[in-house]
Parts: sequence; C-alpha cells; structure tokens
Amino acid sequence: MSHNIPVGMASIAHAVPDRVLKNDWFTQFMETSDEWIKQRTGISERRWLDEGERPSDIFVRAGQEAMDRAGVLPEDIELIILATVSGDYLACPATACVVQDRLGCTNAWAFDLAAACTGFLYGLEVGRTFIGSGRHKNVLVIGGEGLSRMLDMNDRNSVVIFADGCGATVLQPHDVCQQGLIEDMQLGADGSGYHFIIRPDGGGVRPVTPEILAEGSHLLRMKGREVYRFAVQRMTQLMAWAMEGQDMNNLGWVFPHQVNLRILETASSKLNIPKEKVYINIERFGNTSAGTVPICMSEAYSNGKLESGKLHVLVAFGAGLTWGAARVRW
Repeated sequence: MSHNIPVGMASIAHAVPDRVLKNDWFTQFMETSDEWIKQRTGISERRWLDEGERPSDIFVRAGQEAMDRAGVLPEDIELIILATVSGDYLACPATACVVQDRLGCTNAWAFDLAAACTGFLYGLEVGRTFIGSGRHKNVLVIGGEGLSRMLDMNDRNSVVIFADGCGATVLQPHDVCQQGLIEDMQLGADGSGYHFIIRPDGGGVRPVTPEILAEGSHLLRMKGREVYRFAVQRMTQLMAWAMEGQDMNNLGWVFPHQVNLRILETASSKLNIPKEKVYINIERFGNTSAGTVPICMSEAYSNGKLESGKLHVLVAFGAGLTWGAARVRW
C-alpha cells in the first residue's frame, strides 16, 4: 500500500500492573517448578492485574504517557486504535471507547482491533494509513492485554506464560515528529490455524452455558507444539524480510514478540543476528501478547537505548494466525 506522507512514531510508552507473580506462586496449586517454567519459557516473573483493577487502567496509563511524551493534548487525538483480545468487556462495547472517554480524547473515533500478539503491528499499519493519506495528523495506537482474566488456572501450558501489560505510540507525519520513521511493513494471516490459540466456547458458536463455565472451555487454550513450529518458521521469515538488503552494522534493535526464549534464540541464530541486538524482557514480563513489542521499545527508549538513525525491526505473530513485521528508522 502506498503512503504519500511519511509517518513517524512521535512517542513510545508502556504501563504494567504493579502486582508481580514469580514462578513459585504457581506451585501452590499445580505440579510445576520455577526451574521447569524457566527452562521451557525463559520466564521468571510476570505482571498480573490485581483484584479490582481493569485492563483499561493500564491502557489509559500507557496512552496518557504516550500523549505526554509526544506533546499532544487529548483533544488533538483524532483516532484511537486499541489492539487487544482481552479488554474490559467481551467485545461489546469496544474497550477503545472506554479508553477514549477516560483519556478525554473527545475528538477521536475509536475501535478495538483483534489480531492477538500481532495487534500492535496491525494497529501501526492501520494508523499509518490514516496519517499517510492525509486524513489525520495524530493517531494513538495502543497494544495491550489483561490476559490473566481469561486463563485457565488448571492449564499448565498457558497459565504460566501469559501476562498483562500495555504499550502505546502516537503516530504523526514524520516531518512533524522527526523520529520513528515507519519505512516498511509486512503483514499476513493464515486462518487455517485459527484453532491453535483459541477460546473455544462462550462466543457465537457455543454460547455460555453452566456446563461450559464448569469445564472452563470459555478460557484460553493453546496447542503448544503447533504454535512452537509456526513461531520459529514465521519469526525467521519475518526477521529475514526485515534485514534483507540492510547493513547489520546499521541495525539498532530487533524488538520481537516475547513468545518464548527458545523461539527467539533459535530464530535470531538462524539469521546470524547478534544476541545483543535482540531485545528480550520475557524473563520479567512474560507474554503480554499485543503489549510485548511496544513494551520492549518503550523500555529501550526509557533507558536511552533507542539510537537515532538506526534501523529497528519489530516482529510478531499470534492467534488467528496472524503475523507482521516493520522496519522503523529512529
């Protein structure tokens, strides 16, 4: 898709809940151990929403900081794209509208975007299209999840992996913000794998019944082996696309979706991307789905590690199946 106006990221910010859950917490009610979780996932701890907290609480915090860092007022925002599959409500209403109200973005239209772990990248492309066409000048893109609210506490394969967290950016014409130029993007989907990561029941196919609630089939399910194979293959392809024709010396960071430490290490070693160029924080935050890529970027920015002029690669894949990659010149 052609974009007449070059688009940049005027800011990057993130927010996570205060509540920290270490691996040992899970040993209270299931057969597992800190070592088992670390060995298979690379995760030591993660953030979960506390009782009484709402997913929109962290979405609003990240969105507010992104606006502050971009120097824009709430009324300047013309569109809010919230990439999430775990908002405040079950699809209705869109949590983006809750966020719009809480942020005071009275001039913005707003919608949720459901692309799971690829959500932030899908959101970047949609936002970039509206800025690139000249339709809007300030678009707030938020990628975040409250996944702890849809996990099965008896499912060892998923409950130790997924977590809550959020990242956000304000997109503007590049000549306005002078940073974070989105040079190119690649997005895709393969719906034949829709059942690999899924909440099987509780939707339009099998609406909620007492039996479904009792068996927990309205909660998240994941086919680990199939996801692992897909992830390694797709991550390698996306990173290869992003680095094609690029000078490795000019690479700032690869910001990958934090799916599993072994997957990240396998994909980067296949392409000879130096370990120290791949940003990893899964050990502290787990897998926050749409939140992982912007949280990584925001941490790097906050720590002064986002070098100007360098190429940064954003890459993600998730339920759907969906995938995406971006080349961003900071």
